[in-house]
Amino acid sequence: MKKNVIEELRWRGMVQDIMPGLEEQLLKEMTSGYVGFDPTSDSLHVGNLLPIMLLKHFQLAGHKPYALVGGATGMVGDPSGKSAERNLLDEKTLNHNIECVENQLRQFLDFETGENKAELVNNYDWMRHFSFLEFIRDVGKHITVNYMSAKDSVKKRIETGISFTEFSYQLIQGYDFLHLYRTNNVKVQFGGSDQWGNITTGTELVRKIAGGEAYAFTCPLLTKADGGKFGKTESGTVWLDPEKTSPYAFYQFWLNASDEDAAKLIRFYTLKTKEEIEAIEKEHGEAPHLRILQKAIAEEVTIRVHGKEALEMAIAASNILFGKSTSEDLKKLSNDTFLSIFDGVPMATIKRSELTEGISIVDLLSARTGFLASNGEAKRELKANAISLNKDKVGEGTLVGPSDLINEKFILLGKGKKNNYIVIVE
Repeated sequence: MKKNVIEELRWRGMVQDIMPGLEEQLLKEMTSGYVGFDPTSDSLHVGNLLPIMLLKHFQLAGHKPYALVGGATGMVGDPSGKSAERNLLDEKTLNHNIECVENQLRQFLDFETGENKAELVNNYDWMRHFSFLEFIRDVGKHITVNYMSAKDSVKKRIETGISFTEFSYQLIQGYDFLHLYRTNNVKVQFGGSDQWGNITTGTELVRKIAGGEAYAFTCPLLTKADGGKFGKTESGTVWLDPEKTSPYAFYQFWLNASDEDAAKLIRFYTLKTKEEIEAIEKEHGEAPHLRILQKAIAEEVTIRVHGKEALEMAIAASNILFGKSTSEDLKKLSNDTFLSIFDGVPMATIKRSELTEGISIVDLLSARTGFLASNGEAKRELKANAISLNKDKVGEGTLVGPSDLINEKFILLGKGKKNNYIVIVE
């Protein structure tokens, strides 16, 4: 008997709505299923990780996953969960976004081995040959306006105004399901709970046009314990692209989860077994201040998205921020990671030529940078052993030179545990 993927997802809390008969279908034979990804950006974000994990579990249970990138639907815009019309993207931007998204999906799913290897498809490949008249004749006549208007994603927007373009979105997504059913024998679509209406339109088309049976599966939409939107921080969306969200900031995002959220996140976003998770929770309960639960999530997800080396850099960076480090640790950081750690820290710039002969620490703290108000204050803080240079304590006689540079570019000054100041050398 095949591994029961629904049972696996159920204990993880990843089942919201499920169409009758799906569990039996998945136990009967290898089944193909898909998730659609909207290429409105050139990177996926942590919100996309949940449907990706659904596909991952689906594949691990012996089934065949399809990742559909919406080159066509991306030109229209999904009204689900949106309060206003979205800006439409041109073809060149969409193609760039699709390529980037495809590359990120390859980090999670196995596209190379076995009869259930993952496949990537783009709905533009079949929609571009469809004329408008053919579409409304062959697809539109099978779904009533009453049926479409009753969907939550549309109902909420009809009150504020929805264009025909976005109104028709569920028909196009529904046709994707029909097309994949006909060409690849795809029988199930996965998505977030806000996608239930769009997905069931697809199962209706499969039933009415192809005389077949298809299934819908949705997982809960994640919100944080405090009611905030999951995947957002004060500085914005948490992306999978290291250029948009550094591996350090990505690691910190998971590390900063509340205990209440972490209990859900470890089930949703890691592949740890039930026994492993319960053991980690027990250990965490005995010493919550060590954040064992959060670290377990942060480490596994960061490795999967960015690799082991990036994780080690992120851990080293975290240690630096919380004071358990030396100048040697700082010098191992990339420029991006260094700036990411000390985001928002005040800065000053000095010329490289000034550093060649050496600058006295008193001068650097006050006159050259303005970190401290005066030479007198600098001397007092140095005498009190409160000043650090690149995390190492220094005294009044210290001369700062080129050998003190981090990555040939930065010097980090500190007063006490919390006050940092960056000197950029140009």
